[in-house]
Amino acid sequence: MKQRILGQTGQSVSEIGFGAWAIGGTWGEVSVEDAKEALNAALDAGITFIDTADVYGDGRSEKIIAEVLNARGGKRPFVATKLGRRLSPHVSEGYTAENLNAFVERSLQNLQTDTLDLVQLHCPPTEIYYTPEVFDVMDDMVAAGKIRHYGVSVEKVEEGLKALEFPNVSSIQLIYNIFRQRPAEHLLLEAKRRNVGIIARVPLASGLLTGKMKADTFFSADDHRAFNRNGEAFDKGETFSGVPFEVALDAVEDIRRFVKGDVTMAMLALRWILMNENVTVVIPGAKNRAQSEANAQASQLDALSEDTMLALKGIYQQKIAPWVHQRW
Repeated sequence: MKQRILGQTGQSVSEIGFGAWAIGGTWGEVSVEDAKEALNAALDAGITFIDTADVYGDGRSEKIIAEVLNARGGKRPFVATKLGRRLSPHVSEGYTAENLNAFVERSLQNLQTDTLDLVQLHCPPTEIYYTPEVFDVMDDMVAAGKIRHYGVSVEKVEEGLKALEFPNVSSIQLIYNIFRQRPAEHLLLEAKRRNVGIIARVPLASGLLTGKMKADTFFSADDHRAFNRNGEAFDKGETFSGVPFEVALDAVEDIRRFVKGDVTMAMLALRWILMNENVTVVIPGAKNRAQSEANAQASQLDALSEDTMLALKGIYQQKIAPWVHQRW
């Protein structure tokens, strides 16, 4: 498993990480046994970066991670969590020192650790990026030893650029994949210049870029791909990267001709992200051992050819960009 440095943290992490949203909830049923097998398989494959959040299954994801890491023993991987989305309503006024500290204390308990490696503001309201007092609170928690580093998880490119103005922001997490290429135009370059790590989430566009979905694919009622296509529960960009399902399926068929040999479309999609040296780690999710093992293999693939990269950019510009490029 190849390694990259996570910005100013100086931490070396695997370029493929483990996204732990799916083992928490809103991706259909995932048993605790399957969740633990998925995480163990990722760790066995050399993955050293885990991304979770306090709202994934209302703490279920964090607790499963703690149980697995405690059972394995040895050196712990780098674990990033998030805070803020427990607020109801989720408004900027709720980002107080009292609330933020309470969220961190809860994650410390869930993850059974004395210090959190990385805490990310979890797609906060845009106003937060114009509220330096919130970042002062994060600095205070670093000074108190509750967290080692902090970053932000953003919905929009503009939010990421604004976050870079705060000198102690160590990482930016954002959606970056074949269907969401805008971050590469400026944000990823600027983050690299400022030595800020980039965590690429939703790398497979909620499963679309596995190439396995069809127009009649069924999603259970507790799966966000059934209930959030228009942003009913949270930002619609988190579901299928904001691309209308039928539009995306058509583009997937164009991408399919670049899938050859033993390489799956999911592996191709992950390798596409890793072609950008300004990305630190990509965090695909996994519901079981097989998915984790397949995700990890993307680190070993040969570089994509220039012709393939140009073709994938063309597909994006022609079929996908009109739906997403200026929205996020």
